[in-house]
Amino acid sequence: MYDSFKSVSLSYKTAPLAVRELIALNEDETRQFLLKLRDVFEVSDLLVISTCNRTEVYYAAAENHNTEIARLLLIEKGLTNTDDYLPYFHLYNTANEAVRHLFEVCTGLHSQVVGDMQIPNQVKQAYQLSADMDVAGPFLHRLMHTIFFTNKRVAQETSFRDGAASVSYAAVELIEELLGEYANPSVLVVGLGEIGADVVKNLAARNLKRITLCNRTRAKSERMAGQFGFRVADFADLDAEVSGADVIISSVMMDEPLFTPARLSNLNALTYKYFIDLSVPRSVDAGVEQIPGVLLYNIDHIRNRADEALGRRVAAIPQVEAIIDQSMVEFNDWSREMVVSPTINKFKNALEQIRKEEIARHLKNLTDEESEKIDKITRGIMQKIIKLPVLQLKAACKRGEADTLIDVLTDLFDLEKQPAQTPQDGPKRPF
Repeated sequence: MYDSFKSVSLSYKTAPLAVRELIALNEDETRQFLLKLRDVFEVSDLLVISTCNRTEVYYAAAENHNTEIARLLLIEKGLTNTDDYLPYFHLYNTANEAVRHLFEVCTGLHSQVVGDMQIPNQVKQAYQLSADMDVAGPFLHRLMHTIFFTNKRVAQETSFRDGAASVSYAAVELIEELLGEYANPSVLVVGLGEIGADVVKNLAARNLKRITLCNRTRAKSERMAGQFGFRVADFADLDAEVSGADVIISSVMMDEPLFTPARLSNLNALTYKYFIDLSVPRSVDAGVEQIPGVLLYNIDHIRNRADEALGRRVAAIPQVEAIIDQSMVEFNDWSREMVVSPTINKFKNALEQIRKEEIARHLKNLTDEESEKIDKITRGIMQKIIKLPVLQLKAACKRGEADTLIDVLTDLFDLEKQPAQTPQDGPKRPF
């Protein structure tokens, strides 16, 4: 199974936003695509991740279907000129490459903002969908749980998750520091360009509810507000909205400041009012801080916070990679042992069959108490006989030399005639 795992990836590293938008899958499209992959290619252990930054397919199959899967994805999205888009995909044709890439994606090493926690959560949702649709086999279950444990180690043992490493995230983190005593501050977001939109997404991720969006194009505000359940205000009502907000985040692109001392001169702030200016050039005049109760944080202040956090995260990358290396060694050992598990079970079944046949020959001459003792003794003998071959098989797996031992055991005990598991055992769960 391990050697058959592969992946197809399209991400911000290989494709511009315009291409990523064309290929991204929503949840319903992902469900349909998972079913089509299973039925068309007869693959297992399926995982499809689709976000604004990446669309990736992971699967297990004896044959390499990477190029065909990329073409199918393009056709599903209505892009029939597939040759034009194939260069945007990166194909991971070996299991080691595919597994390592998934580890690195899930820990945030390949995020646009390194260490970002959003992608691990998105991968968890993708995995849950695969599990719900019964397309995630034992291999993927074990792999994902190993990755989740690795993420936990990264958070506990390194500074890779420390601080806010993006401007938009740092702005939201600053709000929580400034207004920690408020359970739910009133936040006004003015301007919904790239940074403003990212701020809104981060506010939503922090589960803040009293958010008002204000943009010169109201339709854009309504689209984003509808996505997160936020309130919309007209740009013409901006002054009234500022009066009612605890925090004003401005990311408006203008030649002159939008918020000036003159504009805010009638502001009667009963408590502190915080302006966070993320615009370049600045959209909040520095003079507004002369107004009682008004505090201003500009893009340089926010960027310094983000740069410090990013520096700590970058410095922690070698530690993260070392943890991934350890996790991959453990996972690879388990994966290789999966190859010999059927042989081990057949070997146990063969010895158990011999044990039961021999006991059955003598039961009629034994009391119940004697039969119970004989059963217990022979089970113990069988376990001792099995122990060394099993340990040798597992050690051979790690060396990549299990095939010879499997052949020897199969010939000696005629294991081809044995079931891979005893009827009462049922299928083995990976955990």
